[in-house]
Amino acid sequence: MADIVSAAVRSRMMAGIKGKNTNPELLLRKGLHARGFRFRLHDSALPGKPDIVLPRHRAVIFAHGCFWHGHDCHLFKWPTTREDFWRAKIARNQEVDAKAEAALLKTDWRYALVWECALKGRTRLPIEEVLEQLADWIPSDLPRLEVRGI
Repeated sequence: MADIVSAAVRSRMMAGIKGKNTNPELLLRKGLHARGFRFRLHDSALPGKPDIVLPRHRAVIFAHGCFWHGHDCHLFKWPTTREDFWRAKIARNQEVDAKAEAALLKTDWRYALVWECALKGRTRLPIEEVLEQLADWIPSDLPRLEVRGI
């Protein structure tokens, strides 16, 4: 199926998608701050440049978009145009994610992944449940947490 907008319009639309301060990220930050957690943002000194960094707990949180990271949920669908480009792009994103996660664990940092589908769409969880899972995990010793839609 052909794209419904011109290539120039599609390019402008894609260029407008933010990588920082996304709505899911802002939801998590607001909820964690209200629960008393203090954090830094987008620390480029850490592998993967995590969205939320909790140095006191040596923990980081990534708010991953299901499309950009190729998540196996209802929010992800392979584009039908420029398939080779998108498959390479998303595979590269997944490769970078895996390297960052391994590097974090190797340096005794713990990480949590919060998938977009946990916060929106038909499989979303109540935001309080997502925040509760994070609040329980942050002070724990568990090396990894993944929060995804049901």
